[in-house]
Amino acid sequence: MSTWTVYRWEMEKLAALLRVRLAAGACFVAPFGFAVALRLQDAVPADTLFGEWVHLSGFATPMVLLVFTSQWALPLIACLVAGDIFAAEDRYGTWKTILTRAASRTSIFWGKSLAAMTYSVLMVALLALGGLSAGELLIGHQPLIGLSGTLIPPGQAAGLVLASWGVAVLPTLGFTAMGLLFSIATRNGPAGILTPTVIGLLMQLLALISGADLVRRVLLTTPYNAWFGFVRADRYYGPLLWGTVVSAGYVIGCLALGYLLMRRRDIDAG
Repeated sequence: MSTWTVYRWEMEKLAALLRVRLAAGACFVAPFGFAVALRLQDAVPADTLFGEWVHLSGFATPMVLLVFTSQWALPLIACLVAGDIFAAEDRYGTWKTILTRAASRTSIFWGKSLAAMTYSVLMVALLALGGLSAGELLIGHQPLIGLSGTLIPPGQAAGLVLASWGVAVLPTLGFTAMGLLFSIATRNGPAGILTPTVIGLLMQLLALISGADLVRRVLLTTPYNAWFGFVRADRYYGPLLWGTVVSAGYVIGCLALGYLLMRRRDIDAG
């Protein structure tokens, strides 16, 4: 059984899971609730980037949503699948069954990993589209005020919103790979889901209290902020390039370690 076959099989399994369907629905619908809550209150989250513009431009809504979700939600959303996709085989005792279907450990590892990463990308896309749709429908498509104070026309603003959410895919894949690693290492779904999420929260806290720029630069949560350079008159892309390197480092490191654990694990023991 090839990696592609395992991937298609895993995608069919994920599509049938209730928690995956609920997560997909929530990722698209929740931004509408977020936009309604912002619209109904007079106060605005002025201490958040674009927070003071949420009543003036619908394009500010998905940007504020991006700030909030990248702080705690995206690692959890990614690990809902990644943290359990290997551990579920231990829970149901199905490892021997799938390994006797002409499927090697290598094809199973990469097929499951690709399925988990596809899910993560889709969830980020649904959040972005939900936030953009909610902002335009409930607030409007007025020009967005950039971080430099200049007006960004609607067409360009929509592109910047999507590009900014696209940046969030990189570290989210890093947390996906981390969830896969803990799913294999712990053989426990809740541990595979919650451990990377807690690590993400600790990274956010460390970024706030650490005075060392080097520490912040190697945290997986820092690349979530790489989009700041997009929405300025004097655009810069250094943080995006470095964030890509950091995110890739986490993805490669976690996948490599997870693959080694998968190759060496004793199936009879789990």
